[in-house]
Amino acid sequence: MDQVVLFTHPNRRRRAGSAPRRLGFRVNGEDLRLVAAEATRDLWLAELTSEDDPELAWRFVLDQHCHLWAAELGAPSRLLLGEPDDEHRRPHGLWDGRVPLLGCSTCGDWECWPLLAAIRVDERTVTWSAFVQPHRKEWGELPIGPFTFDRAAYEATLAEPEALDADPGWAWMLGADDPQP
Repeated sequence: MDQVVLFTHPNRRRRAGSAPRRLGFRVNGEDLRLVAAEATRDLWLAELTSEDDPELAWRFVLDQHCHLWAAELGAPSRLLLGEPDDEHRRPHGLWDGRVPLLGCSTCGDWECWPLLAAIRVDERTVTWSAFVQPHRKEWGELPIGPFTFDRAAYEATLAEPEALDADPGWAWMLGADDPQP
């Protein structure tokens, strides 16, 4: 059985009027943003030009997603139980039957650059599968998961996510020249 830990952290790119905390995921000990970056690295590198600096290209891939707003996903939301509400439901194309788990790191919105997954729930398990980037249909289903979690443990971490003081992604996203948190 796979393990998932939900956590909240302050928004690192806070805009006036924005929600103060983001909800993130560690799947089997790894931040979901890093899992997505590793799964899309070769796809991105095929799109980037050979003149792009390899280190800067990898940092671009690493920083493509952000966590979603905690207020949007946390309890009592049913989104992470595979029940999208009207705001998160898109009944067409790659969106059909999938929910956003990550959003755009540039604007912070889930619709702009989401990582989508199908979430299936039964009496004992919650399964994330069929991960896609809907704005890159040619990529098809991404090589992520499927991940199957114990439902009781999943609902417990959803009900009380770990509260962090900083975005754990700072550890692998920042370069030596970037300001440290």
